[in-house]
Amino acid sequence: MFATRRLFSAVTKKSTGIYGLPVHPNPRPQLISLYNDTLKALEQIPEHAVYRQATAALTNHRLNVVNGTEDIAKIEQTIDAGQIEEVVVQAVDELKIVNKMVEWKAWEPLETPAPKDQWNYKFNEHN
Repeated sequence: MFATRRLFSAVTKKSTGIYGLPVHPNPRPQLISLYNDTLKALEQIPEHAVYRQATAALTNHRLNVVNGTEDIAKIEQTIDAGQIEEVVVQAVDELKIVNKMVEWKAWEPLETPAPKDQWNYKFNEHN
């Protein structure tokens, strides 16, 4: 029993090493819930919107990774976006921005046309 306890404490993360970001005690269920909520929220955005397509692809990929294994280290390695706690923060932030995108209706045309040459930049050879 003592050997098991020592072995368990050796693999239990005590700190993320990131100020203000505590170790998450059980990140998988939270990630699964956040990813499902994000996919549900994305349904409010038209299918042709590039933001919806890109975010749904990323979220589905990450959800498949999280559902595919219970090994946190393998999830971190496969997603390759930092520690699992950082991935949770990213998932929370993405859900927030999806709701903002729905509010802003960013897929709709501009209310006033963009000025002519708005996206044309003149560079001289010194830039």
